[in-house]
Amino acid sequence: MADSSFDIVSKMDMQEMTNAITQTEKELASRFDFKGSKSSLTLEKETLVVVSDDDYKLGALIDILQSKMIKRGLPIKNIEYGTIESASMGTVRQRLKLKQGIDQENSKKINTLIRDAKLKVKSQIQGDQIRVTGKNRDDLQAVIQLLRKADLTVDLQFTNMK
Repeated sequence: MADSSFDIVSKMDMQEMTNAITQTEKELASRFDFKGSKSSLTLEKETLVVVSDDDYKLGALIDILQSKMIKRGLPIKNIEYGTIESASMGTVRQRLKLKQGIDQENSKKINTLIRDAKLKVKSQIQGDQIRVTGKNRDDLQAVIQLLRKADLTVDLQFTNMK
């Protein structure tokens, strides 16, 4: 019997992210509390720059963005929030880093969880993803359930089930 396998990845669909940003900008244009505001969202590769008049409006803007992301199925766990800094013309700015892939620390944590479960599977780190192989598909399903319940700092997707 051939070995079965799957990959554990952590990716953010950038097209959906662009759509969520566009929807957020549309809502900003129609909301009364943002009339005349200097609020904006700018996507620069893997970083989203959020600018607004003050801390309160910046928080409200990020809340709107998060609600749009959730509606589109994007993981908000994969956002790393930078510090709020002063920007030009009395505005404040915050950089949100969009995490792609599983970092080294989380990879080790995932491997340890799988090893401690004592299932008959092997896991190996392959760059920013992890491949899990085993003879029994039920064991692979058990690994998926285990990782869905685990409290990790990144959102995981399970792909390439063979």
